[in-house]
Amino acid sequence: MISRANNITIGVLALQGAFAEHIDHLTTAADSLQTQPINVIPVRTPPELDSCDALVIPGGESTAISLIAERTGLLAHLMDYVASEKPVWGTCAGLIFLAKQVVNGKPNQQILGGMDIQVHRNAFGRQLHSFEAPLDFSSFIKDVIDFPTVFIRAPVISKILENAESESESESELTTIISNNTYKNKAPLQILHQLENGFIVAVKQGSKLGTSFHPELVSDTRFHKWFILEFVLRE
Repeated sequence: MISRANNITIGVLALQGAFAEHIDHLTTAADSLQTQPINVIPVRTPPELDSCDALVIPGGESTAISLIAERTGLLAHLMDYVASEKPVWGTCAGLIFLAKQVVNGKPNQQILGGMDIQVHRNAFGRQLHSFEAPLDFSSFIKDVIDFPTVFIRAPVISKILENAESESESESELTTIISNNTYKNKAPLQILHQLENGFIVAVKQGSKLGTSFHPELVSDTRFHKWFILEFVLRE
């Protein structure tokens, strides 16, 4: 990870979606840690991305994020960034963007291929099926037994692709998008949380983190604090 002797910059991809909320939460969480200075910046250009020690990809519309990244020339740089082994956290649409495969994707949608997972878009249904629920994350975040999670047209991890070929084995007739990034994440994939119905909503693979829900849309900053401690500051 990142040496504690260095100043740190955490970037939030600011092409579309809830990037401002992530910036606010990361800033509040970083300030509460009272470590060396941690800068949190919006990322829209390759130079801004290059300055970052870690990156958060927010929720929003995954196809829009993909198209804007491609149109602005940032997509290739994001793929290189993922391959650099720097910490990357994707929430909701960011989880989709970070995956190796996406079911129910849109034609020409690009994904970064940073985690060995297949993600199903809109797994809970339309906007009216969005919900909030307190979840117990104490198995990986100490004493966090009732974190308020917000699911808005949320994806779920539908398949673990570790040690699998990059070919879709989905039985679904829905469009499956496969990343063309040649990067191979060699770290073991850990399932951090499953709902009672079996849906996987949080995973970790080395320096990469993916969550189906929106921790930036509640006032609780404990998840962002954990990300900084576990992924950014961890030696």
